[in-house]
Amino acid sequence: MGEVVQMHFTTVDYVIFVLLLVASAGIGLFYAFSGGRQRTTQEFLLADRSMSCLPVSLSLLATFQSAVAILGAPSEVYAFGTQYWFLGCSYFLGLLIPAHVFIPIFYRLRLSSAYEYLELRFNKMVRICGTATFIFQMVIYMGVVLYAPALALNAVTGFDLWGAVLAMGLVCTLYTALGGLKAVIWTDVFQTVVMFAGQLAVIVVGANQAGGIVEVWRKAVNGSRIAGLDLNPDPLERHTFWTLGVGGVFLMLALYGVNQAQVQRYLSSRTEKEAVMSCYVVFPCQQIVLCLGCLMGLVMFARYGEDSPLDKGYVKSNDQMVLYFVMDVFRDLPGLPGLFVACLFSGALSTISSAFNSLATVTMEDLIKPHFPNMTEARATLLSKGLALAYGLVCLAMAYVASIMGSVLQAAFSIFGMVGGPLLGLFCLGIFFPWANSVGAVVGLAAGLAMAFWVGIGSFVMRMSRPPPGPQLNATALPLFHNMTTTVLSSLVTSPTAKPRPTGVEALYTLSYMWYSAHNSATVVVVGLLVSLITGPMKERELTPGTVFPVLGTLLFFLPERYKEKLCCITPLALKPTEISSQPYQMAKKDGNGAACCKEDTATEDKELESDRAQTEDEDMDTPTAHTVQETAL
Repeated sequence: MGEVVQMHFTTVDYVIFVLLLVASAGIGLFYAFSGGRQRTTQEFLLADRSMSCLPVSLSLLATFQSAVAILGAPSEVYAFGTQYWFLGCSYFLGLLIPAHVFIPIFYRLRLSSAYEYLELRFNKMVRICGTATFIFQMVIYMGVVLYAPALALNAVTGFDLWGAVLAMGLVCTLYTALGGLKAVIWTDVFQTVVMFAGQLAVIVVGANQAGGIVEVWRKAVNGSRIAGLDLNPDPLERHTFWTLGVGGVFLMLALYGVNQAQVQRYLSSRTEKEAVMSCYVVFPCQQIVLCLGCLMGLVMFARYGEDSPLDKGYVKSNDQMVLYFVMDVFRDLPGLPGLFVACLFSGALSTISSAFNSLATVTMEDLIKPHFPNMTEARATLLSKGLALAYGLVCLAMAYVASIMGSVLQAAFSIFGMVGGPLLGLFCLGIFFPWANSVGAVVGLAAGLAMAFWVGIGSFVMRMSRPPPGPQLNATALPLFHNMTTTVLSSLVTSPTAKPRPTGVEALYTLSYMWYSAHNSATVVVVGLLVSLITGPMKERELTPGTVFPVLGTLLFFLPERYKEKLCCITPLALKPTEISSQPYQMAKKDGNGAACCKEDTATEDKELESDRAQTEDEDMDTPTAHTVQETAL
């Protein structure tokens, strides 16, 4: 077995890498000293709700297209073929549902944090549970996302490990803490362009060296790397059309529907229509990213065939393979390896900057502001900047922890996927099921997290206890789907042998990682509904206006009106943005009675509500409205 081969950078490569960092910092400083100069929390955390569709959509794309995904997809396609491409089918529903269900609800409630919704729909306790879960998820994740690409780069090129980590971490902290969400979104746009350029350069030069794209395709077909439609319904199969096309929808929803980093982008849009459009624009971009990843994998196969650098011992793990390939292709082309590394670190920067900003937002909006309602705007903004800075330093600390953890890297990545599913379940419980109550929500979330960690840790331990034969033992973990959850690719690169089908708990542990999100969110919803029904379901009148999406009323159209009312599913969605009127939190709670008056409600009740509202409006005339929600039509 050969030694790990190192190929070194030239001065030009380093210059390109430094230019990326300087440009990113420059954009941050520009927004720190221009416009409103980040003087309000509205501007710092939500970009003054003034962003247009294109930068928001490119930022949505960049946030979860991290460095590890850039390294993961090509080596997945190289090892197993293009079956992974069917993940693109999940993007349809995975972006349509957020566009037409989640965005209208969040945008019309004029939230700052997605977890504010949980308080409006349930209570403060549920909000704090959701916030704590999110903070736990992101803090663990951002250290690994910073450390993993630097480690791979160090192994292949000898690029200074902690130099890269510190440079990225500090530059990212600088522009996030100074420039706020505007800087994060515009640096994301710049970094997305760099990512596309880096991947395209590799594909064009690599295909050219392999004898053209036709030759690449011919070799891939001969090497049976072009996969057909695999309609095997077995959920234990790692990648089939169903696991990717259907299981992938739930992964997409956890990312693009309820993750604070993405919700914050939607809320920063000028109008609800622009937010929905940004979701539509992300769709073709996602497909292009997926195709680039698959193409790079096929070009790698055309170059190396079945003799992978991993088998020859040139590299030690799958995530180093793509970097080895890039350095090999660009051996005589100074500057281009630097471009790809810039592309790689653009992926990491865009992900961690979003993490800092979203963590600062939830900490501020969900944990600090409710306890200090009289805090001045200037102090709140300063504190938000301090939080972004603090999370930046926590990220560097987590990168150090990741370096000590070593083989537990896989588990750290999996935690991101484990936590995403239960949070999605919690929001679905609130949005689609009007009778779910706060006890059901808390118990459901706990059950979902318990199930997630049980299955996740169980499968991890099972894999570790039965390592595959061959030279791939020391391979590091490689997240595939935009880091939502992971799989150790190397454990599957061995020749396929007929294995006995696992039964019982073992079958649960071998569940395809693409189903984790669906499985865990379903657990939250089922447990949450059962507990809600046992402890007394919520009445229609207790609901805050505009927090429930009226999907059940539409699905159960055949039921008589009185049963629909019992099932609490006549709730209309909130009013259109044109009809939104500002009201404080408490008003929404008082008006909860008027959330969705059933058809049998009498005119006198309506009049009483009207007079009630007029009275409370008079009382609240002088108080500034911190939060705004909209009334629902009576």
